[in-house]
Order: sequence, then structure tokens, then C-alpha cells
Amino acid sequence: MGKLNDLAAQGQAVWLDFVDRKFLADGGLQKLVDEDGLTGVTSNPSIFEKAMGHGDAYDAALAEFDQANPGASTMARYEHLAIQDIQTAADTLRPVYDKLDAKDGYVSLEVSPYLANDTDATIAEAAKLWAAVDRPNLMIKIPGTMAGVPAIAATIDAGINVNVTLLFAVEAYKAVAMAYVAGLEKRAARGEPIDRIASVASFFVSRIDGKIDDKITEFKKRSADEADALDALRGKVAIANAKVAYAWYEDFAKSDRWQALAAKGAMPQRLLWASTSTKDPSYPDTLYVDTLIGKDTVNTIPPKTMDAFRDHGTPAETLTKDVDAARHVLSEAERLGLDLGGVTDMLVVEGVASFGKSFDDLLGAIAAKHPATA
Repeated sequence: MGKLNDLAAQGQAVWLDFVDRKFLADGGLQKLVDEDGLTGVTSNPSIFEKAMGHGDAYDAALAEFDQANPGASTMARYEHLAIQDIQTAADTLRPVYDKLDAKDGYVSLEVSPYLANDTDATIAEAAKLWAAVDRPNLMIKIPGTMAGVPAIAATIDAGINVNVTLLFAVEAYKAVAMAYVAGLEKRAARGEPIDRIASVASFFVSRIDGKIDDKITEFKKRSADEADALDALRGKVAIANAKVAYAWYEDFAKSDRWQALAAKGAMPQRLLWASTSTKDPSYPDTLYVDTLIGKDTVNTIPPKTMDAFRDHGTPAETLTKDVDAARHVLSEAERLGLDLGGVTDMLVVEGVASFGKSFDDLLGAIAAKHPATA
């Protein structure tokens, strides 16, 4: 038992924010499951771009697919490769899924980032990927954009597990939580089972501090009188934002509306902390793991941060500590004009654009390996 295993005792699941064919083939994922108690895996266009766009690990599979499917589009070729990796990861985690009775053991695959603002296309893509992967421990990643919210409800209603991504604002998180509930309620009203449908809400943290800290530096140049107050917020706003989101989750879990679903076997939509690597080298490298440990949560951790926590992390319940102080941090950020709302809105737009750029690069790399007709 190590520090990562100890997180389970606090009610927090550890997921890996990484997938790669060589890593899977070499038993890297199985090792983390066996030794660190890992219970999930996430992917996104940026991760797949790094995996598929560099090196030769996918070349043989791509050549085989091209031979069997002459003239296949670049998108079809990408999906073939991605689905193979996701199926392999899902099969590795299937014993975890079975042991935990569908409460964990999930692998996530993202809908195309090109569809982030198209509700109907997102719903159709989620159904297509769900059928193609054909594993009960798959989660389809849908962005928590305005168009994504009704797509989340419809996808849950269809009995498909959902990982909601690109959440930065507490209000945006509340909207997707209600979408999850609405989807479950529709199924329950038809008399369909809801006890094995899972969802997580991926709440991003470190990117918020990156933007806010830049504003703090800028504002200090213009307002020497508030320099100390501004400095006191450095590296704290993202964690405070996450703690307030979790406090709302705890309150909602006690509501009559949720309790009615729980009585029918509904599983809570766990908050998942994403973007948990430390971007500022002056901060502890386990900052966004140490400070966000709590019941019914997930931390999806990149390999380097996972290594750091295994070595010197602190596995103690922290998420419900100092919530009043967290609210004070957010009120100070508002008083000082740091505009957290504007920052979180911007981060959603940038996140969609970033994943779109990674997808562009990924498809370009695949097309370059073997010319395709589309």
C-alpha cells in the first residue's frame, strides 16, 4: 500500500490522464491498477495527438486498416486507432468495474471537439462511439458547453455513461449536474433501470490559477495599495473554486430530488479534478492533489504528477476543510476585480479551441503517414 492507494480510504478514486498503445502493450496500465489501486483512465485529443502523431507505435495497425479499407477517411482511421486503445484499456479495467459493481473502472473517450457547439451532432457522435467501443465501462466525454448540457441529458437518458469535460465555473457545473439528474429522471419515468449509469463532472483547476495569477501580477503594477491582498490570493483561487463546487455537491446530495433517484439505485455524479499538474514551478508539484481529497471524487492525474504524489504526497481529507476561507478567497477575488467569471468563460473557449487544434494536428499526422482520400 502506498500514498496513491491511501486516497481510496478517503473516498477518492485515482484515474490516469494518459493513454498510449505502447504503454498499454507493455503492461503499464495493469501495473498501476495492481500497485497503486488505479481505477480509471481518461483520454483527450491532446493525449491522442502526442500518442499517435509521434513515433511508430500505431503504424502497423494503420497500415492494416488502410489495406482492408482503401480510401477510408482520416477521421475513420483515427477512430479505428482510438477505439482499439480504448477497448484495450477498458478490458484491462474490466475486473475493477466488475469488482466495484459498476461504481468505477471506467475509460473515457471524447466526442470530436469540432462538435462542441452542436447539440444534435454531439448526441449522435456519443451514440456512435458507444456502439463502436462496445464496453460497459466506457464513458463518453462531452464538453460542458451550453450546447453540451442538453446533449449530456439526452446521452444519460439513452443509458450511456458520460464524463463531462471542460468545467471551470461553479454555475456551469451545476448546469451539468442537473442535466445528469434530468437524464436519470426520464429513464426512471419510463421504468428503465438507472443503477448502472455513471457520470463524472470534470472540473479543471490549475488553468484557473494560471490566468488569475497573471492578472494578479498585472494588477499589482497598477495598484500598489492592494499588493498584499492580491498576493494573498496567488495559487488559491482554483482550489477555493473547487471547494465551493464540492460544497454545493454535498448539499444537493441531501436534497429530496436526488434522494428519490438514489432510492432507485442512482450513482452520484462524482466531481473529477482535472488539469491537476502544477503549471507554476514555485508551487508544490502535488498541490492540486493534496488540497482536493474528499469522498465521492476522482482525481485524474498525469504520469509525472502521479509519480510525485506517490513519492511525497499527503493522503488526508482536505476538500471539506476551510470552506469558509475558500468563500472568502472568492469574495476577495471579486472585490479586487479579478473577474473569475470572465476567466472561466475564456477558459472554456480556449479549451475547445485547444482540443480542436490538437485534433487538427492529430488528423494531419495520421494523414501524413499514409495518404487518404478525405
